[in-house]
Amino acid sequence: MKFRFASHTDVGLRKSTNQDSFCIREAETDKGTIFFALLCDGMGGLAKGEVASATLIRVWSEWFEKDLPRILTCEDILKEVQDSWTRLMISENYRIGQFGLQQNINLGSTFTGMLVLENGDYIIGHVGDTRCYRILDDSIELLTEDQTLVAREVEAGRLTPEEAAVDPRRSILLQCIGASASVTPAFYYGSVLPGENYMLCCDGFRHLITKEEFIAFLCPSVNKTEEEMEEHIRELVEMNKQRKETDNISAVLIGV
Repeated sequence: MKFRFASHTDVGLRKSTNQDSFCIREAETDKGTIFFALLCDGMGGLAKGEVASATLIRVWSEWFEKDLPRILTCEDILKEVQDSWTRLMISENYRIGQFGLQQNINLGSTFTGMLVLENGDYIIGHVGDTRCYRILDDSIELLTEDQTLVAREVEAGRLTPEEAAVDPRRSILLQCIGASASVTPAFYYGSVLPGENYMLCCDGFRHLITKEEFIAFLCPSVNKTEEEMEEHIRELVEMNKQRKETDNISAVLIGV
């Protein structure tokens, strides 16, 4: 299985630092092509959010290099990936939290990572409100669930999705790696198919863009090359800024 991919990140209109971090990795192995993408949105005082997000990117890049080869020899690869990621999230939550205590700041990061095997099977690991979408020519599907206060209120029937979209509490996270007493990641499984696109993005990339605009700019039929993919991500970033998005703005687009 082959992949195209593109990415772009922007500090946005108001913040002095970009606290988003991401990585994209691909490897040819005895088990075929393995693809991995991770996007993390940092938060924290004194411009330390980028420390938390960049730390997770470094740790998982090392995991891809050092731990994944052993995991690929296991019978149930994706189950082993889930167990390995869970252990890492728990340890990094403690380590980043301890750093925050030493610095007298509260810092942490969301985590949305996707690993795809040669046969198309994937696992998504998720903490916080960064998102993963499947995008086709006529539809878009959210594959993750936001771990936020307003998402919980919607689930409980106390807010409508329309109210949640403009609620001032929409960025309050129920958990993130580094700033939570404990972390319980969510995992999602499925299979990618040729001709599909997948997107990882932070909340700053999606607040002011409609589903119809995501499909129009990021669907497979208009993104046949990596150059087109990057151009369309950049156009959506600029659209966000024109609409006065104040957060950092980042996305990764993956074509199967």
